[in-house]
Amino acid sequence: MTEANQRINRKIIEIDEELCTGCGQCVIGCAEGALEIIDGKAKVVNEVFCDGLGACIGECPEGALEIIEREAYEFNEEAVEKHLESLSQNEEAELNHVKQLVAEHAQECGCASGDFNITLDDHVCNCASEETTELNESQTDITGKNPTELRQWPVQMHLINPAAPYFQGADVILTADCVAYALGEYHDKYLKGHSIAIACPKLDQGREIYIEKIRSWFDEAKINTLTVMRMQIPCCGGLLGLAQEAAKRASRKVPIKYIIVSVEGTIFKEEWL
Repeated sequence: MTEANQRINRKIIEIDEELCTGCGQCVIGCAEGALEIIDGKAKVVNEVFCDGLGACIGECPEGALEIIEREAYEFNEEAVEKHLESLSQNEEAELNHVKQLVAEHAQECGCASGDFNITLDDHVCNCASEETTELNESQTDITGKNPTELRQWPVQMHLINPAAPYFQGADVILTADCVAYALGEYHDKYLKGHSIAIACPKLDQGREIYIEKIRSWFDEAKINTLTVMRMQIPCCGGLLGLAQEAAKRASRKVPIKYIIVSVEGTIFKEEWL
């Protein structure tokens, strides 16, 4: 057996930064936490975390990852365990910090701390615009030729409560931010009759929070179906990865429809997975 932290010739992941779009799918596919998105590119954060087996390769839509053999620090399973544990602890510590900010802000604005949604990005006051609301027909029928089909508020993934009444037993649509702007028939054909959450898989932070919320849809809200809609660009591919990871963790199976929208506003692909 080799000594700890000794450099040896072994297989390890190499990333072509020219091909990498920073979509993050490889990060989700790496069980050891060896990969992170840094400055918009996937990077191996520590050689000892990478086992060189290449489970992440199949997750990359651009072929930016490959296994090579070179001198590297040997894989250290114990270090991986500590690393994964520290990730969980860091997330918990950041969440506690946000809760403290929420309590301080509640005193300033005079509302209860329970009137806030907690995310790792920010604290959001629910006093007005972020309040969980289910819209009825009279609220959604607007003047004009194209009435909105939105039936709830809020819609951004960090702000939604997966236990809200409008998610219970619902057909849910998880949409990349840009889809509704590109697809002219989005409201009438796709949003109609659905509860919704929107997210940007490239720019949004807190992937684990997103995965847990989707899992909660499956197991606690007992949603009927999940439709994942994304744009036909590589950095948008991570949205399906989030849903698939949540499905793996969920105890309840839910049918998932996958739709890809072209930048010209047409449906490039639509299928049940």
